[in-house]
Amino acid sequence: MENINHKIQNYLKFIIPSLIGIILFIFPIKADGQFTIPIAILSNSLMDFFRQYINIILVVLICTSFFGSILIKTIKKFNPNIKLLKLELIQTLFDIKPLSLVIRGISTMYVIITYFFPQYEMIASTATGGLVFRDLLPVLFSIFLIAGICLPLLLNFGLLEFVGTLLIKVMRPIFGLPGRSAVDAIASWLGDGTIGVLLTSKQYEDGYYTEKEACIIGTNFSLVSITFSLVVINTVGLGSMFLQFYLTVTFACIIAAIVIPKLPPLSRKRDTLIDGTKPEHLEEHENKASVSYGIECALDKVKDVKVFDSIVIDGMKNVIDMWVSVIPIVMMVGTTALIIAEYTPIFRYLGLPFVPLLQILGLPEAHAAAQAMFAGFADMLIPSVMVADAVQSDITRFVVAAVSVSQLIYLSEVGALLLASKIPVKLKDLVIIFIERTIITLPIIAGIAHLLF
Repeated sequence: MENINHKIQNYLKFIIPSLIGIILFIFPIKADGQFTIPIAILSNSLMDFFRQYINIILVVLICTSFFGSILIKTIKKFNPNIKLLKLELIQTLFDIKPLSLVIRGISTMYVIITYFFPQYEMIASTATGGLVFRDLLPVLFSIFLIAGICLPLLLNFGLLEFVGTLLIKVMRPIFGLPGRSAVDAIASWLGDGTIGVLLTSKQYEDGYYTEKEACIIGTNFSLVSITFSLVVINTVGLGSMFLQFYLTVTFACIIAAIVIPKLPPLSRKRDTLIDGTKPEHLEEHENKASVSYGIECALDKVKDVKVFDSIVIDGMKNVIDMWVSVIPIVMMVGTTALIIAEYTPIFRYLGLPFVPLLQILGLPEAHAAAQAMFAGFADMLIPSVMVADAVQSDITRFVVAAVSVSQLIYLSEVGALLLASKIPVKLKDLVIIFIERTIITLPIIAGIAHLLF
């Protein structure tokens, strides 16, 4: 009887938290005429609740990340045996490398100027630091709080083990990835690319993805949400073609996700776990029935999990870590990238090689469109803003908008999050992958656009 009760308890520990996680992160609902997920609605509600104080909270948070690191390093230098330094959370948050300290210092400078000295427009305008500070960081702050606490529902109670066994026969042959990576993609698609990065990073840290798998998933499956895609297509004045637009983007991203992992730098990433060991791929026992083996794996996962510790304690550690470690990097990288895009011709020059390619693809106003091709590396919305008034051709505006969404990696959000995470990708890797995604998806999107227009 005791064994039966224990088994029932494990089933409930698997089913109830996993079901809540599915509803929060994956189950689509319609709100204000748009499809989204409950976690995004909760995040928006939280942002509205904090709206009056959110900017000063962010200033304090970023300043604390920098001056707290200075304080801890000073204490460590003069009194290395103090108990405070032995706390794991303090070490994780503030005992950082010199480069990370410099990044936090620049981020602190940016946020102080943006909040207290808005007259310095190069840093504080709504096209640069103001955009990151007032539009992006509040969203990240609330998403990190809600998602950080709720992520254990997806990660710790057997759902990914169960889903992984069901989808391994799809994900492994086509993309060379574990079945559980499909959950990352779905959460990104219905919610936000940042949620996908958080999921991927956490699973890599916990030893469920290899270095190569984490890099592939982070750069190819952190898909742009349906909601933001609607914003992009509306920006170029083609909102009535949203269905055609999103299907085009989805198809182009699938092709890119098949091809790009076979090219450097992703093909050269190590197929080892975060601790350097080789993975056993226990989820891939295809000779066992998928559903029964999936349940077996899920129950094995939850048998020793303490629900309260897993959700509340681990969740709050995730939140604090993301707030202190990630938000300053997003502020620094995003603002710097937008300053370069706004005040220098660098992205325009980088776009020049795309002119002949756009002409070969038969797109009108190729010169104007080419300027926007590389600007998406700074922020995904910039290309659509650049061509909204400057380009008259519907087909060209459609292509630029679709390519900007298919590029995925932009430094004001997903790119900065990837660099801030423990996923082993460097800025050079992101630049190369961004170019590869552009070159691969552009002809596909242009070909489909010619069929539509």
